[in-house]
Amino acid sequence: MALGDDVRPYLTQLQDRICAALEDEDGTGRFHEDAWERPEGGGGRSRVLSDGAVIERAGVNFSHVLGKGLPPSATERRPELAGRPFEAMGVSLIVHPKNPHVPTSHMNVRFFRTAGPEQEPIWWFGGGFDLTPFYPVEEDAVHWHETARAACQKFGDDVYPEYKKGCDEYFFLKHRGETRGVGGLFFDDLNRGGFEHCFALTRSIGDHYLPAYLPIVSRRKATPYGDRERDFQLYRRGRYVEFNLVYDRGTLFGLHSQGRVESILVSMPPLVRWEYNWQPEPGTPEATLYERYLKPQDWLGAA
Repeated sequence: MALGDDVRPYLTQLQDRICAALEDEDGTGRFHEDAWERPEGGGGRSRVLSDGAVIERAGVNFSHVLGKGLPPSATERRPELAGRPFEAMGVSLIVHPKNPHVPTSHMNVRFFRTAGPEQEPIWWFGGGFDLTPFYPVEEDAVHWHETARAACQKFGDDVYPEYKKGCDEYFFLKHRGETRGVGGLFFDDLNRGGFEHCFALTRSIGDHYLPAYLPIVSRRKATPYGDRERDFQLYRRGRYVEFNLVYDRGTLFGLHSQGRVESILVSMPPLVRWEYNWQPEPGTPEATLYERYLKPQDWLGAA
């Protein structure tokens, strides 16, 4: 068995587990699956849940693709590998709940391998998860980061701070001067420590997504809301669209590598709105989001 061949079974099982858990939490919604093949090589399983009791749209995708040349979006920090044949596999998900008091969440774990200058295999892992609340609760932000820290703990005390910092820096809308949400974990180009160490760390992060997210959904999904909260949720979803289309390397990699467009753009919210020069009223819950939650913070230190 070649190095990395045991990654695919883990990823497909992770997709199955997450879909089953989200269906159970929603209560009525069910995932629809599209299996697809890529002409250049590989394929995937795209699963979408729409108009559930709790989830307005969720996409949980598995892909395993082969290509003749890595695009620049995948080699930003390793330009010497640009244009080399590659194999990439991963699970990527996005959950857009109906209730504005339930945060949007995102997670992905991925594995790349290609050939080096002497045709020796070069590989790396990447991924993470992040939380985007609209009406945030400190208890939820602390729980999210406690679980993120637990995912990293046995791999070294420096891992969580490094990946949290990476998340704060990556999920940042430079043109808005704000973070996408309250952060979480983000890592890329991971190959230090050997394959087994890196794969175990990646699995731990993937396995901690549900314990991080589901308790928050359970606590907030029955919170009453009205048109004001719904309008604000749709407005803030616009930031998600802006980030994904302008900055997100996963989206850009999929488009640049001629991936399946429907699967790539399933991360977009089903409904969204923009307002010209909208500003929150001082002293409102919406203003609290801007004043406190859209900037990097030490959530565990505050706890």
